[in-house]
Amino acid sequence: MPAYAIYFLAALAEITGCFAFWSWLRLGKSALWLIPGMASLALFAWLLTMVDAAAAGRTYAAYGGVYIVASLSWLWLAEGVRPDHWDMTGAVALAGSAIILAGPR
Repeated sequence: MPAYAIYFLAALAEITGCFAFWSWLRLGKSALWLIPGMASLALFAWLLTMVDAAAAGRTYAAYGGVYIVASLSWLWLAEGVRPDHWDMTGAVALAGSAIILAGPR
């Protein structure tokens, strides 16, 4: 599976897991939300180990840009809040992620 696909799945798993905790602590949902939340966070960690990279830090750095896109997508699609100008301006971090992912090694 290509790295970008793994990163996308990892971002979905991380955001889902974190949102489960957010729902429990901030939205007053049942503590039962923590069960799928913890499973989702474990899936996230496992997925990042599937990226073919010599160093974990490089994997995490490249993932950061993917996480930004996934988070802004979640903001808009799941929470119904359209990203503003500052959100979109901050997405310039994607350039750094692309350089890390595409750099010759």
